[in-house]
Amino acid sequence: MSSRRLETTSPDETRVLGERLGRALHPGDLIGLIGTLGAGKTLLVQALARGLELPSSVPVVSPTFTLINEYDGGRARLYHADLYRIEKERELDELGLDEMTRRDDGVVVIEWADRFRVLPGDHLRIEIDVTGDADRRFTVDAGGQRSQALLDRWLGPKG
Repeated sequence: MSSRRLETTSPDETRVLGERLGRALHPGDLIGLIGTLGAGKTLLVQALARGLELPSSVPVVSPTFTLINEYDGGRARLYHADLYRIEKERELDELGLDEMTRRDDGVVVIEWADRFRVLPGDHLRIEIDVTGDADRRFTVDAGGQRSQALLDRWLGPKG
């Protein structure tokens, strides 16, 4: 489908980008996040949660140890998964990740999505590269019609 590149130069700019993404999300949307430790994956999820109108009183934290966090109270339920500590693919079955990616009652965001093939082809893939102390480059790929529509709602049609 299509690919876009974006750059931010501060955590605040990344938050703005994430909030815009959150406002564009609909239940059933899937996002895979890729990036090194400290790249800003969780910061982006926190911001998109605000764009989903999750109250600021609800802390959005990395599910590194719980593996999956669910948040209610916004426009859509947010399922936030982190695959960093998963070592074997069979552990994904125990988490119910496959079932979660087929739900249409919320938005699914998976950090470290490149560790295993967990997302169907039609998802928004966001790779975050650290290009400076606070500088980040986001490479966004839409894998199908639904994710292309999400990308267009988020950033506007390419053209």
